[in-house]
This record gives sequence, C-alpha cells and structure tokens, in this order.
Amino acid sequence: MKAMVLAAGVGSRLEPLTNQVPKPMVPIGNRPVMQHIVALLKQHGITEIASNLHYLPDQIKEYFGDGSKFGVHWRGHLEEELSGDAGGVRVCREFLSDGTFIVLMGDLLTDCDLSAVIAKHKEKKSLASIAIKQVEDVSHFGVVVTNQGGFIVGFQEKPKPEEALSNYASTGIYVLEPEVFQHIPDTGAYGFGRQLFPTLVQKGLPVLGVPIDQYYWSDVGTINQYRLSNFDALAGRVKIGLPGAKKPFGYADESAAIAQDVRIEGKLLIGKNSKIERGVRIKGHVLIGDNCLIGPNTELENTIVWSDSTIGREAILRNCVVGSHCTVGDGAQQNEIASVPLSPQLL
Repeated sequence: MKAMVLAAGVGSRLEPLTNQVPKPMVPIGNRPVMQHIVALLKQHGITEIASNLHYLPDQIKEYFGDGSKFGVHWRGHLEEELSGDAGGVRVCREFLSDGTFIVLMGDLLTDCDLSAVIAKHKEKKSLASIAIKQVEDVSHFGVVVTNQGGFIVGFQEKPKPEEALSNYASTGIYVLEPEVFQHIPDTGAYGFGRQLFPTLVQKGLPVLGVPIDQYYWSDVGTINQYRLSNFDALAGRVKIGLPGAKKPFGYADESAAIAQDVRIEGKLLIGKNSKIERGVRIKGHVLIGDNCLIGPNTELENTIVWSDSTIGREAILRNCVVGSHCTVGDGAQQNEIASVPLSPQLL
C-alpha cells in the first residue's frame, strides 16, 4: 500500500514561523511534524510515500532525501502552482493508481491506528473513507454527517455551533481507491472537503466516516495549536517518539548540559549540544532544540525554543515560540510571542 503526505501548503496561519520553514518542517518535540507522520506510516507497514511540494521545497527534499534514513521510500513531486489538496494528490496520480492508498495532511500530529481505518474502509467496500473525530468547537473544522451505517450523507464547512448537524470533524486522513481520480478534473484547483467528497456523496457513491475518538489528533495549523501540540507531545498525551534519554523531568540528549541549580518545575525536553546555565527556572512545558544556549537566571515558561538560538541572561519568556538562529537579548521580557530572526539580535 502507498501513501501521500500533502506538503505543499504555505502555512500562512503559522506566520511568522513559516517565513523560515515550510509548515511540514515545524518541529514537534524537536522533530519535524512530517517526520512523525512518516514514522506512523512506517509503523503500519506503509513505506512507499510521496509528497507534493511547493513552498520552500528544497528544505523538505534535503531533510527526507530518498526516505532511507527513516526506513521508507520517499519521493517529492514539485507542484509549480498550488491546485488544492485533491489537486495535489492528482500530481502523484501515476504513483498512486495501482491500488488502495492513504492520504494525510502534512501538518497533522496523531497516533491514529491507520491499519484499523484501512481495514474498516475495505470491510465496508468504500470508494473513499475519512477518519473523523469529535471536536468541541465545530466552527474551526469541516464537519461530516453520517447515517447509521457510518456512511457520510452531508458536509458542513466550519458551521456555527447552533447550526452544526454533527460534532464530527474531518481529520485530513483519507483512504481512497484509485477510481476517485475519475472524479477529479484533469486540470485546475480542486479540493477534498468542498468539492471531491461532496460530489461523491451527491452521486450516491460510498464515502465512509471512520471515528478515531480514542486516538490523539491535532491540526498543527495555528500558533496556539502548534504550542499545545508540542506540550501534549512532551506530556505523553500522544504516542510519538521523542529524542533523547528519558529523565524524571522529561527528555535530554546525552550531550546537553544543565547546571546543577537549574529549577525544573514541569516538563523539559532539551536537544543536542544545548546548555542551560546557572539559576535558570523552567516552568510548565519547555522544549529546547539543538545547539541552544539559555543564559543565567533566565525564566522560561510554556515556551518552545528552536535549534541554534540563544536566550540572554535574566530574560523572562512565557508562552513564546522562538525560531531558529534567534538571539533574545539580556533582560528581555516577553509574553505570547512567535519570532523568527529578522536581525542578529531579535529582542
């Protein structure tokens, strides 16, 4: 079986972080979110993987190569002009046309049992299946309405809560038969949620909704959701691999250095060759990438620091995301920021 991981989007809702990296490369637990997707696919025996690329494609190609270092075969297909998510899958039609295949959005964090979703798709002899999950706020999601047999009979795009006919949202995990390509136009932009799936339902074709309520799922599409997804990963709420050795306080690479008087009042992940100097206080959930320096007497609370960044002495950062190659100045005090290096010294 083959897989398609959609990786072409610009990720404007994650700006300014995506000014620096494409959305599939934003780190969750110090690894690109797309790496977690690839690992999940491999876990379920799916090792033939393709992605459509558009925004900053070289970063993704350089990182994943041919996929061999992740135990898979991966190939990227450049999409010169964005053509919607279904249009992006169309770019890889030749690769995907020899049997049932699975599609995942490149900005998802999940530990979903993909094998179970695929098995239900085949059991029900569906043309297309969508993994669905109950959500509290339907106004942020595409909502699906199913019948008693689990087949989808209607869709609502980000409805008002009082108008919603369901609280099940599409998760961006699809199992498809190659016959769906007969229903996708050969050219032009075309989407799954607003066009392909409603068209299939209107034609009376079997589109199945497969609940995955028992599994973790997060759309890493906004700054706040990105932060929360990292914190969930560090807290163990999603079953993914985290780098480094497990410690009472979290995870630390063996090359990381933490001063003896550092106070860790929560969970910490610290990457390769990173150093936390004396008097630092860690509160809540804090993730520090590789090659970082956290200066003396600094306080970090619910904050993510990407690789190759320096936080100056006596700085206070709360609810922040600091991009790669950033320098936060001595004594800086910031709340609720997401930053990338616009100058040698950011703050």
